[in-house]
Amino acid sequence: MSTKTVLPGPPWAEEHSVPRFSVQDPIASVAGFVDPQGLLAGSLSAYRAEEHEEPRDEPQPAAGGSRLPRLLILLLCLGYLIGSASGWGSPGLADFMGDFGLSGAALTASLSCLVYGCTAAGRHRPAWLCFGLSSLMVAVGNGVWGWYEVVLRVPIPTPSIADYAFLMFAPPAILGLLLLAKRPRNAAGWLCLALDGWLIAGSLLTLSWSLALARTAHGDSGSPLRLSMALAYPVLDILLVSMVLGLRFRSRDSNRAAVHTAMVALALTVLCDALFTSQALRDAYHSGQLLDAGWFTGSMLLAWAPWARPSGGGAAAAGGRPRVASTFSALTPYAAAGVCTVGLIYNAFAQRQLDRFVLIVACTVVFALILRQGIMLLDNLSLAQKLAHQENHFRSLVQGSSDVIMIADPDGVLRYVSPAATGVYGRPAEELVGTRLPEMVHPDDLGHVLWEVQRYLAQSPAQEPTARIECRVRSGAGEWLDVESTVNRYRDGLIFNCRDVSERVRLQAQLEHNAFHDALTDLPNRALFLNRGRTALGQPHADGVAVLFLDLDGFKAVNDTAGHQVGDELLVQAARRLQDTVRTGDTVARLGGDEFAVLLAGLDQEQAVEVAERLRAALSAPYWIGGEELAVAASIGIAFAEPAGSPGAVPTDERSTPARLLRNADLAMYQAKKNGKGRVAVYDPKLRTELHRRTELEQRLRLAVREGQFALLHQPVVDLETGEVVALSAQARWRSAQGLLLTPAEFLRAAEGGDRAARFTRWMVEQALQLSAERRERLGATVSELPVALRLPARRLAAPGLGETIEAILLRSGLPAESLLLEITEVEAADIRAHRPEELVRRLTALRRLGIGLCLDGFGGPGAPLSGLRRLPVDLIKVDRSLVDGMVESAFLRTLATSVLGLGRELGLTTAAEGVDHADQAALLRELGCRRGQGQYFSGPLPDEQLDAVLCGPGYAVPRTGESRGDLRIHRPGHPRTHSDQQGRSRGGHLALGPHDETSIPPA
Repeated sequence: MSTKTVLPGPPWAEEHSVPRFSVQDPIASVAGFVDPQGLLAGSLSAYRAEEHEEPRDEPQPAAGGSRLPRLLILLLCLGYLIGSASGWGSPGLADFMGDFGLSGAALTASLSCLVYGCTAAGRHRPAWLCFGLSSLMVAVGNGVWGWYEVVLRVPIPTPSIADYAFLMFAPPAILGLLLLAKRPRNAAGWLCLALDGWLIAGSLLTLSWSLALARTAHGDSGSPLRLSMALAYPVLDILLVSMVLGLRFRSRDSNRAAVHTAMVALALTVLCDALFTSQALRDAYHSGQLLDAGWFTGSMLLAWAPWARPSGGGAAAAGGRPRVASTFSALTPYAAAGVCTVGLIYNAFAQRQLDRFVLIVACTVVFALILRQGIMLLDNLSLAQKLAHQENHFRSLVQGSSDVIMIADPDGVLRYVSPAATGVYGRPAEELVGTRLPEMVHPDDLGHVLWEVQRYLAQSPAQEPTARIECRVRSGAGEWLDVESTVNRYRDGLIFNCRDVSERVRLQAQLEHNAFHDALTDLPNRALFLNRGRTALGQPHADGVAVLFLDLDGFKAVNDTAGHQVGDELLVQAARRLQDTVRTGDTVARLGGDEFAVLLAGLDQEQAVEVAERLRAALSAPYWIGGEELAVAASIGIAFAEPAGSPGAVPTDERSTPARLLRNADLAMYQAKKNGKGRVAVYDPKLRTELHRRTELEQRLRLAVREGQFALLHQPVVDLETGEVVALSAQARWRSAQGLLLTPAEFLRAAEGGDRAARFTRWMVEQALQLSAERRERLGATVSELPVALRLPARRLAAPGLGETIEAILLRSGLPAESLLLEITEVEAADIRAHRPEELVRRLTALRRLGIGLCLDGFGGPGAPLSGLRRLPVDLIKVDRSLVDGMVESAFLRTLATSVLGLGRELGLTTAAEGVDHADQAALLRELGCRRGQGQYFSGPLPDEQLDAVLCGPGYAVPRTGESRGDLRIHRPGHPRTHSDQQGRSRGGHLALGPHDETSIPPA
């Protein structure tokens, strides 16, 4: 039994300032570590007990014990004892209590055992039924005895029914004990059980015969039946006692009290029977004496036995103290042999001649003892061989294991080291034996190891049977190995099961590194950058924290032209340049693609901007990769941590978020790109306000496209010679919830790309053609030849599926293809390269072959260079608004406009001008030969009602140079037309695009 004592820590722990601690006595052994079956830990008798142990699956009985029944039985027994001692006050009451009192007690025991046997389940049920039948025989015997003695008041005949009933008490009890006992598993066990029973029975028979039975047998020689009855009862009692002493009974904590109570009850009954067998007591016996109190107590105990339960602490106490059942069972045969010897000695000294019966029985007892000893010797030899085999088996496991097994004594000195130490530590096991354990552990890990050992020993073995410790151990080559040890208790020392986990630790460290670093550049990734940002912002002086967001301009072109491998090498060189430019304590991270971030701390805004300029210059320097020179630029955005007390500062929880700083720097970087790329921009709160406004606008635009909240207005395009409307320019307007029409500048930027742009373009084409068809039905031939112009960017025209969509819409509307004119905008050289110019030309050519007119918008400005005019199959050019705005005041712009218009005429293209807002602009354009004009001077975008009025009314007045507004001639429908008017109108019938055969159309 382990007792809790206060022990000092191991001496090798005390040397390293480990305090004293309270532990449980170490009880684990090497067998507990390498012998899980316990074959090496116990003695041969313990193994034998385990071999004969049966599974204990006895169910819980139905009823439970309580203190009240115990107290009641105790009071009854004490009352009967007091009454017997006092003679019950009268001879009649004594006879009644001695006969019918015992019969009632036995009947109570019988009913209790029978009821329990019928209601409970489990292996013990037949045993309790047998005990109930045995008590019933006693109740019958006492009842018959009382009938003769109390009721009839006549002497009891010999033999009588009572004698037969008493005789039938022992057989059911013996059978119940056999059913309650453990069953041996093999023939040797059954033989040993029989020999043990005969040893006990023969010894008791020898002693009983020498003391009393011999005189009984010689005194009743006249009647054989009477002699048999006199000898059968004590013999059966001897057999019953032998069963109680020799058998091993199944007893779990739940039924141990019941079994023990039943055994005590039977033993007490047999003891009283043995006393009654004595001739002196039997001759002086009369009902109601003290001997009846023993029988009464035995019956009451048997009545309580099936319902008995251990007290609250009984189970715990039984589990805590060592069990002596196996030891008692092993010594019982030898004690029986001693009793037999006592009987022989008494018979030899008490009589002149040795009794033959005693001699024969004693010889059989000695023979049984010799036979039993031989069987046990053979059994022990077999067990010794098994133990030797198991020991060799476990020794092979320990010595052949890849793990190192070490045993350390209380001083921390290694007393055993398995041969695996040579392969793990690079040192022979013999060299490690005698080494102190702290000398092998890394100094930085020694404190942790000692603390873990102290904590482990402070726990009880049941709470923590083993402990796991990781530390670094010195190898034979002088290196430090990462070792994982499983610690077990061993007597007063410890067992260490050690394995080398250096590869696992390295792999784990590599995985942790990869989780927080970029695989290509080995820079910190976004997660580590944000973590370090939180650390920097958590410092007392976090106002000097700045985040730089960098993006490489032109990197996509490098990937497309030189390949991704070259692009990866460029990113690696760019990362190296960033690290070389910043300080050691600054953090450079790669966020993904060609985006980087830099975390600066302890700098003011001017210094941070200077660092950003140095980074931009370093990244913009040429890169030499594979013998070729490559160049990219860098756009950098800077965001600073806002001081806590600054005006308009955000709350502390938002201000201290590195993700917010990174988003602000990203907005500043996009502002730098918007300003021309290759520059540095500082974050301004207005950028976030603009972002929120744009995000809200995109959400509203998505809803508007889905729910059809757009309206299409038309602006007249006027012939500058005749003043007639020759085309209509369709312009989308967004009708807000308040009924206001928003101009394109407010929402077209939100519909630049993605699925929203495709749906918006489809809606514009469908709506324009639908309104055109309705207008023709409504106004007739007046507007039958007016084309509708739609302005679309080049990248949208190059999108897949747009040509097929336009063709399908034309077929559904029933309008000719000449009814649609597409104005191409944003035709920059870089834009054309980005959207594959061959694909754009192919799609525009397919549209042109359908009969759809094409116009190059913004010609003469930055949006439509001469390269676009050379490559695109257009029929009409529109002068850029920037030329029209300043051509009246600027001679340079007027000369430039003259050149643009002359070039269009030389190429056979129809010319038009946008932004004609004043009369002098219209007059000058007419003088320069511009065919068409569109602007506020004539009319702005009109809804359908006002447009119908304009189309049905007179034309617009077109001023001439030097004329006043009152001298202008206005052409009205129905008036005779001049030849020039007829020519212009006929051209308007064919979109007025000029002679098509003068424009070179590339093949599809």
